[in-house]
Amino acid sequence: MTGLVGALLLGLGLVLVIEGAALMALPRRLEEVLELLARIPVEVRQRVGLGMVAAGVALVWLVRRGAGFTLD
Repeated sequence: MTGLVGALLLGLGLVLVIEGAALMALPRRLEEVLELLARIPVEVRQRVGLGMVAAGVALVWLVRRGAGFTLD
C-alpha cells in the first residue's frame, strides 16, 4: 500500500505497538497515570491534547515535506 492509506495504516500500527507495549510492560503504572489524569481539569487535558495533535501534524509534515521522505 502506498500514499495516504499506507501512511495512515503505518501510523495506526505504530500507535498500537507503542500503546500495547506500555500496557503489557507497565499495567500498574498505567493505573496510576490514569488516576493522575483524572485529577487534571478537563480544559487542561483538552489543551494538552490539542498541543499533541498540532505537534503530531507538524512532525508528519516536516518528515514528509521537509526531509523529502515519501511512503510511495
